[in-house]
Amino acid sequence: MEPERLTARQIEAARRAMTRHMKRAGRVWIRLFPDVPVSTKPAEVRGGGGKGAPEYWVCRVKPGRIMFEIDGVSLDVAKQALTLAAAKLPIRTKFIARLGEEGMRDEG
Repeated sequence: MEPERLTARQIEAARRAMTRHMKRAGRVWIRLFPDVPVSTKPAEVRGGGGKGAPEYWVCRVKPGRIMFEIDGVSLDVAKQALTLAAAKLPIRTKFIARLGEEGMRDEG
C-alpha cells in the first residue's frame, strides 16, 4: 500500500511467521527478491578509499505489489497467517483473496 524498501531479513521473518502459523500445510510463494545491495562504510572511517562493502540486500516495493501468495489452506488460516506476516513488515499491507472463477475479492 506504500513504497518502501524491505530487507532480506524482514522478508524471511514474514515467511517464518506464515509457515509456523500454517503448521507447514499448504504452499507459500514469495513474490519478492532482494536484489539491491546496500553498502555502508564502517564508523569512524575517513572519506575516500572507495565504496563500502555491501551490508545487506533490499527489495524495492511499490504500492499494489503482491508480496506473498498462499495456497492449500482455508481462507481463515491464510488471512491469519498473512496478518502475522504483515506485523513483521514496516509497511501497511492489504489482504486480497482469489475465490474460484469469480475473480478477486477484497478482504480489507
